[in-house]
Parts: sequence; C-alpha cells; structure tokens
Amino acid sequence: MTVPFINVIRGQEIPEAPLNVRTPVVRIPIWMAVAWWCLRGLGRLVRGYIRHWWLTLPLTGLGWLYLEHGAFTLATVVVAVALVATVWALSHRPSWLRLGWWPVKARIRLWQYRRVWHPAMATARLAVTWDTHTVLPILKKVRCGAGIDEVTVRIVSGQTPDDFALASERLAHTFGVRQVKVTPGRRPDTITLTLLRGDPLATLVEPLPVPFVPDFTALPLGRREDGRPLTLRLFGTQILVAGATDAGKGSVIWSTVRAVAGGIRAGLVEVWAFDPKGGMELAIGRPLFARFACDDYTAMADMLEEAVATMRRRTGRLRGLTRQHIPTVDEPLILIIVDELAALTAYLTDRQLKERIKNALGVLLSQGRAVGVHVLACLQDPRKEVLPFRNLFPTRIALRLAEDKEVDLVLNDGSRDRGALCDQIPKSLPGVAYLLLDGDPTPMRVRFSYLSDADIRAMATEYGRLRLTEGSAA
Repeated sequence: MTVPFINVIRGQEIPEAPLNVRTPVVRIPIWMAVAWWCLRGLGRLVRGYIRHWWLTLPLTGLGWLYLEHGAFTLATVVVAVALVATVWALSHRPSWLRLGWWPVKARIRLWQYRRVWHPAMATARLAVTWDTHTVLPILKKVRCGAGIDEVTVRIVSGQTPDDFALASERLAHTFGVRQVKVTPGRRPDTITLTLLRGDPLATLVEPLPVPFVPDFTALPLGRREDGRPLTLRLFGTQILVAGATDAGKGSVIWSTVRAVAGGIRAGLVEVWAFDPKGGMELAIGRPLFARFACDDYTAMADMLEEAVATMRRRTGRLRGLTRQHIPTVDEPLILIIVDELAALTAYLTDRQLKERIKNALGVLLSQGRAVGVHVLACLQDPRKEVLPFRNLFPTRIALRLAEDKEVDLVLNDGSRDRGALCDQIPKSLPGVAYLLLDGDPTPMRVRFSYLSDADIRAMATEYGRLRLTEGSAA
C-alpha cells in the first residue's frame, strides 16, 4: 500500500504521512466581506445594465424626464412615441416589422430562451460532460420573423448539426413551438435553429399574378413557411413531385403553368402535357398545351422521342456556344408535364412501349436541362422500382405522403430527420409540401397556390395558344 507523502490536516488524517500540512485560515473583518458582496452585486448590476441596454436606456431616459420635467412631460413623450410608432406601422408595415417590432421581439425571446437554455440542453441530451465539467452549446443571438425565431447556437467541440436534428422534436416540445429545423451556420462551429411558431401556410394561397415575361430563374408558385413568396428556378433543373391521393399535385402543376403562362402566350414556352389518367386533371387547360396526350400510350412514346430529337438538334447547334439555352419564339422552352409518371414507367403492360418511354425519359432527364427541355413529373408511389431514375431530378417536391419511410425515398436520405415531416401533413392542407433544392440538404416547407376550375378555364382562354398536331388529342 502506497502511503501518501503529504497529509492535509484539515482533510483526511493520515498519521503515517511523513509531512503534515495545515491549510492557513485567513480571518477578515466583517466590513470587508460586506464590501466585497456589495461590489460583486454592483458589478452584476452594471453588467446587466449594459447587456440589456435596449431596455435599460429607454427606462433611464423616462426616469430622467419624470424627475427633471414632471409627469406631464413624461406622458407627452410617451404618447408622441406611441403615435409615431402607430403611424409608421399603419403606413409602411414591412419596415415597421423589420426595424421596429421584430428587433424588440428578438431581445425578449433571447431572454426567454436563456432562462430555460440549461435544462433544455440537458433534457435534449445536447449538454456534453467532460472531466466532471458540463459544457453547454452557447446561445449567441435570436432573430425574429413572421411566425419564426432563428436562434444562432455555437455548438460544442465534437458535436455536429445532425445531433441537433435528431433532438429537434424534443426541442420543439421544450420551447413550446410547432417544429424546430436545424441548418448549418455561417461558421463551421455554429448552427441555426429555426423555431416555427405560427403557420402562415394554414390559409389557402390564391392564384398569383401572371408575369408578363416569365423569369425562369424565379417562377412565383406560392408561399414559404417564413411568409416570403415561393419562387422556383426552372433553368438547369428537372422537377419531381410526389404525394398521396388528394395531396395537391394539381396545385403544383397549375401553379407552374400559371407562372409560365405569359411565355405561352408570347410563344416563348411550349407545354407538352401527358395525362395517363384519361385527361381528368389536365384536359381542362387544353388550350395552354402545344401537345397533349391522355389515352394513346403509343402517341406518348412518340412525343417523348420527338422531344429527344429536338433536344439533340439543339445540342448540336449550341455546342461550344453556350451552356444554357435561352428561349426564343423560334426555339421555345419545352416543359414536359407528366401527371402520373408511374403509369408510364411501372404500370404499363406493353413492355416495348414501356422501354421506349423509360429510355426517352432517361435521356431527357440527364441531357435536356441545358438545352431548354424540362420535365415536371408527378407520381404517388415513390418506390425505386416505380421511379428508377430519382437521382436525375435535382428539384424534388414532397407533398403529403402515406408513410414516414417514403420521405427519404422522395427527397433524400435523412430528409425526415432534418424536418421534412411529409407524413404528418394533414389532409386539410392540400398543396403543402417540402421542397428540396439541389445542393441544399435542408427541406423547405411551402404551399403552392390553388387554382379552381374557373381559374384554369379563364387562364386557358386568356393565355392559351391551341395548336393541334400529330400526337395531340382533340
């Protein structure tokens, strides 16, 4: 048994120790202890005063007004400030929210989050214990918006954004919000927690104005969960839409058609529509389509092969000149819309026709983006045997889905853990979806605009350019 060399007498007594040490006892007067406590309390007050300057400075100013000029002057100033703020809020609400209300709200929320930060991190298992010390992620700042709080957090060494994504449901219950989404921050050691409080997508999105000339880099389609307009880039992408029955696939289709309707009337866009369900969804907008097929699968295969031939002619002409086709009246952008892709790739009984269609679609999806041939395909069953070329769709839209496993099949592996709760979208919210853009691993919750039959007929009458050609159905 090893005998300790030093024995601290005030601690455990070890008589065998060759060296005994008694810790010194320092006695100070009571007035020095009281002075130290007062100085420490004063330091905390000064630190709190400076830290919460947005609240303490206005209160200090109001107190000075009351002491120097009386209650009447104080009331006059308060009423004047309230009147100016009211006029500002009524005359230009966006700037009032951005510069006035939301910064104040962010300060209040920062104080609220700090009160429960330690227990929230501990119960969510995000506090790290090392060498008997507990290390917490640091709450840096809070930014408020329409129904959301963006909380910037400096994570502990060894943690990753996925650790917070896995605990997002616990954090949502802890902070009393609808959902928590996790995105990487600007710095490698920070993340952004987006706390969703309200739901701006609960109300129906009315049909949006039709742009006179469509902007193919930002087509207006609906509304995002942060209240901002939803825009979608069509150049350089192919679009996959997946959703259960009555999930709102029609909203995605008709919102896209409406966004390019000005180009259809001007001759800059041609829409080739495929409706294997007998035309029940797309036939109502027939005047908007340059090509249309709903019953004849042979005609559908011919149309797709014609699109491949058009793509190859453009590729030969543009090779070495440009990397992105610019639509013109002579060479318009071709948007191929398929209402039920599985009917062409999986459920078709004619094996020869199925192979022709799959081969043509594979070529279009892999090579058509740069030359202005784009595909918007919808389906209900996202299994791999139904959709063998999912990875050829850079832009993926997941509406309400039947199972949680289908979320990762449509969007990407791990998308549901990052907040894409497509299986929890209620049936009462058709058109609500999660959007995954190429290069961005964080899904975005959106809602597409809803067009009634009357809206579609009016749009077809105003913007349609009916052209009956081979492969079109009357």
